[in-house]
Amino acid sequence: MPSTAGSRLLENYRPPFDATAVRKLRESGAIVVGRPIWMSLVTANPWDLSRVPGGSSGGSAAAVSARQCMVALGSDTGGSVRQPASFCGVVGLKPTYGRVSRYGLVAYASSLDVIGCFGSSVADAGILLNSISGHDKFDATSSKREVPDYQSQFVAIDYLESKPLKGLRVGVIRETLENGVDSEVISSVRDAVSHLEELGCTVTEVSLPSFSLGLPAYYILALSESSSNLSRYDGVRYGKQVPGDELNSLYGDSRAQGFGSEVKMRILMGTYALSAGYYDAYYKRAQQVRTIIRSSFKEALDKNDILISPAAPSVAYKIGEKKNDPLAMYAGDIMTVNVNLAGLPALVLPCGFVEGGSGSLPVGFQMIGAAFDEANSKLFLGCFIAFSKCYVESQMHYFQIVFYVDLIAHAFIQLLDAPSIHAACFLI
Repeated sequence: MPSTAGSRLLENYRPPFDATAVRKLRESGAIVVGRPIWMSLVTANPWDLSRVPGGSSGGSAAAVSARQCMVALGSDTGGSVRQPASFCGVVGLKPTYGRVSRYGLVAYASSLDVIGCFGSSVADAGILLNSISGHDKFDATSSKREVPDYQSQFVAIDYLESKPLKGLRVGVIRETLENGVDSEVISSVRDAVSHLEELGCTVTEVSLPSFSLGLPAYYILALSESSSNLSRYDGVRYGKQVPGDELNSLYGDSRAQGFGSEVKMRILMGTYALSAGYYDAYYKRAQQVRTIIRSSFKEALDKNDILISPAAPSVAYKIGEKKNDPLAMYAGDIMTVNVNLAGLPALVLPCGFVEGGSGSLPVGFQMIGAAFDEANSKLFLGCFIAFSKCYVESQMHYFQIVFYVDLIAHAFIQLLDAPSIHAACFLI
């Protein structure tokens, strides 16, 4: 099927092979039902059609939220799975960098890009991760670590215990609940944290002084890498080609007509940061900040099993509301980019609703763990499933249905010993 990445430069392009993640899903029995529209083509949020679904993988999140498919894939470079999950009220899972092969993914920023999972429930996202994880000879950055059986973690927690998460150390990142975050979002996240305490977690507040440095460092690094990655789209090898008498004019005209204004801006800024006169001042310094951020997370996770923050500083905003204020739009990534810089896994789960516009809008919160801790039942999947059962059910009948269908589905899978994602419909 066509794979355009939402760009005119790849108009009508059909790749000759499947990405490794897609190939693995097909081999597991999954059915590809289509590709979602990229965010620039204004996918609507199913909760309020006048609002954005989040980006950039908003089409995938909206499709799962609207029940057009069971699960979906998305790319997460700085929060592109987790922010849409929060805006659309679904589960979003960003794996550890290297857990899933990037072979076949349209590269944007190679040291940050991760293929993530959307699901209506924690178990759906976990089963999807189980199917796509593992080393790939076509991706040198993919981990050779053995892939755990994530599916077995779904029954690892005794939900009948009064405190099923007893002993779990949870750190709430102080800097994520300060100025710049909507008060309703803060309230919903604090309610979620209180409920985790009721489930037996030991909750403390932690400080990551380098947290505010993540956003500028991320954009310098991401734009620099994208300017390099996007140089391959030249109108010669594939994609849109504007005929020219000279090679340079063919390159220039094809890229000028194929790329949109936002992509051009990012290429120019990335090239500027990599230029000889500014490399040390921008790119090198951003890499140094990245090292500091990694160290800060390691120190915090040595003392805590999970770190918690809002998934986004606000709920979904109106389509076009921030069109003329790109800095405000970029600031919406403040909660998520640090996780990509550190290469850590994170999951987003709905934790409440805020009144806005024509009805209630979902709020999501983010759990961050140590590298490759996705399989630890008490750190991630088990915690989320227990949380889903005990808390999210109380929020809305919508989530009650999701959870009970989830339990039935996994009981059925265990009885049949079926493939991990057999006959599931998904988007790529």
